[in-house]
Amino acid sequence: MTLALQPHDALLIVDVQRDFLPGGSLAVPGGDEVVPVLNRYIDLARSRSVPIYASRDWHPANHCSFHARGGPWPEHCVAGAPGSAFAPGLQLPPDTSVIDKATRADEEAYSAFEGTGLAQRLREAGVRRLLVGGLATDYCVLNTTRDALAAGFEVLLLTDAIRAVNVQPDDGARARAEMEEAGAIPVHRDDFAS
Repeated sequence: MTLALQPHDALLIVDVQRDFLPGGSLAVPGGDEVVPVLNRYIDLARSRSVPIYASRDWHPANHCSFHARGGPWPEHCVAGAPGSAFAPGLQLPPDTSVIDKATRADEEAYSAFEGTGLAQRLREAGVRRLLVGGLATDYCVLNTTRDALAAGFEVLLLTDAIRAVNVQPDDGARARAEMEEAGAIPVHRDDFAS
C-alpha cells in the first residue's frame, strides 16, 4: 500500500507532552519513542503543505482527574507548568494549531474534540481526513479517534507513532482494535510516498 497526502488532509498530534514521557508524572512506557517518528510525519506534512494540529492537556491545578480530587491520575499537565510543555525534540512548526483540552476543573476531556471546537475548525479548513498519532493509545488517542470518526472525518491511525499506558496489560491492543473496528485505517510511515 502506498499512500499520498491529499489537500484535504491534516496531521493531528495528540498530547505529546513532557509529563507523558519517561520521567514525567504520568509517564507512558516508551512515550518518547513517538517523537522521532512524529517528526518524520511532520516533515512529510510540511512538504505537502498539509496543516498540523497538536492537542495538549492544559489542566487547572485542581483538575477533577487528579488523585487529590479523587480522580484516577497523578497531577499532570498543569497549564503553564514544565510538564505541560510539548516534548523536547518534537519539531512542531510555528504555524501549528494548538488545541488546549480538559481546561475546566470539573470536566475530564480525553478527546481533542471535546469542548474545543476542533471539528468546526477542521471543517472550515476543508479537512476531511486526519492522520492521528500521539499519546496515549488507550486514552486520548482512542477518544480523539472515536470523536473524529463520529464527526465524519476519515482517520489514518499512525500505528508507529502511538504508545499505550496499559493500566491493564492489553489496554493498548484493545484500544487499537476498537479504533480499527470503528473505521480507523492503520498505517505506518513507510506506507507513504516520500
